[in-house]
Amino acid sequence: MTSPSPAKRFNWSNLRIRVASATVLVPTVVAAVWFGDVWYLGLILVGVALLAREWAEMSARRAVLGVALAIGAAVAISVIVAFRGHYYITWPVVIVGAVAAALMARGAVERRADAAYGVIYIAPAVIAMIWLRRMEAGLSWTLLMFTVTWFADIFAFATGSLLKGPKLWPRYSPNKTWSGFFGGLVAASLGAVGIVALSQALPALPDLHLAWPVAAAIGLLGGLATMAGDLWESMLKRRFGVKDSGDLIPGHGGMLDRVDGLMFAAIVVAGARLLDQWGWLP
Repeated sequence: MTSPSPAKRFNWSNLRIRVASATVLVPTVVAAVWFGDVWYLGLILVGVALLAREWAEMSARRAVLGVALAIGAAVAISVIVAFRGHYYITWPVVIVGAVAAALMARGAVERRADAAYGVIYIAPAVIAMIWLRRMEAGLSWTLLMFTVTWFADIFAFATGSLLKGPKLWPRYSPNKTWSGFFGGLVAASLGAVGIVALSQALPALPDLHLAWPVAAAIGLLGGLATMAGDLWESMLKRRFGVKDSGDLIPGHGGMLDRVDGLMFAAIVVAGARLLDQWGWLP
């Protein structure tokens, strides 16, 4: 009978690198969210360009630049259309862009559907982020979205690294644990409640007018979406045979490694905002 492998020690060096990266990234994102308008649009467009590049590097290694340009252009056009407020035109633009990317990727990828999926994978999340920020109380809702995602991600990493325990899904993501999963969910719920409390206490933030149990539920669902997005990207990386989507951010890997959970959480928080707009939230 073989003895179980010893648990890995907590990687303090990697934690320091992550903290240093976050010290630069978090203020940049918060400032763009705070000022909104073209500053936020610029942040989103830079992210789109980096995500398109990384997706092309994973899925079309023989023609990275061409596929990256096709995907990036398709998503960027849809983002600008959404920023201009033409939301009903946005989704046809996404579909046309996905088809165009697939046609332009002919001969450059094993499956042209990979180029089309790059558009479909990236576009809905960034469109949701644009829509969320431009809605009434958009500053507070957008801060809630980022807070839920960051809290879920950070505390899942910290709790899982410290407590360890059974693996969540070792086939696709061997480092994630159930302790990290639940730690991230609790933190995401508390983060959402914290943003609601701040919106009620600080005049600079628009009041979200959400009851704390509702905020906690949104945080929980956003946290679940963050975990799902992380696992989904792990499956995609395994499919393409890569460990990280890139090496842009020290301690985190590529841009896609950093925002995989955010891309799913943005849809969930935007959905909650839509329900609130319709008066369906208590």
